[in-house]
Amino acid sequence: MTKKVDFAPFVREASEKYRVPEWVIFAMIEQESSGHPDAKSPCGAQGLMQLMPDTAEAMQVRDPFDPRQNIMGGVRYMRSLLRMFQFNMRLALAAYNAGPGHVRHYNGIPPFEETQNYVKKIMAKEPKDDNTLNKEKVV
Repeated sequence: MTKKVDFAPFVREASEKYRVPEWVIFAMIEQESSGHPDAKSPCGAQGLMQLMPDTAEAMQVRDPFDPRQNIMGGVRYMRSLLRMFQFNMRLALAAYNAGPGHVRHYNGIPPFEETQNYVKKIMAKEPKDDNTLNKEKVV
């Protein structure tokens, strides 16, 4: 793996464009790839936000290992999940990790240990002074 890169400007850009809080994006990147732009999972997820090839294509990401493209695509996908789940951050995070079909099937966060831990770890990063998610929702 290559060394970590400074992707903060891309996080700010994606946050502003798709209205997803920066802290959520940073936490997702840390959880997904530990900040390594060349990360690849055994199941085929790629880049900083671990986009699956079909998702990357749907989000118009040509190079999933390019930090800017990966972040923009991942946050665009996250925004679509927020809309899908009525802006409930916990459900959108669960859908990002396990897939929206599982969240619908279980009518909530699926009972998968990995997904439950993923949501908990990211939500634990919420700044105490950030009021955007007091009711689990973001607009």
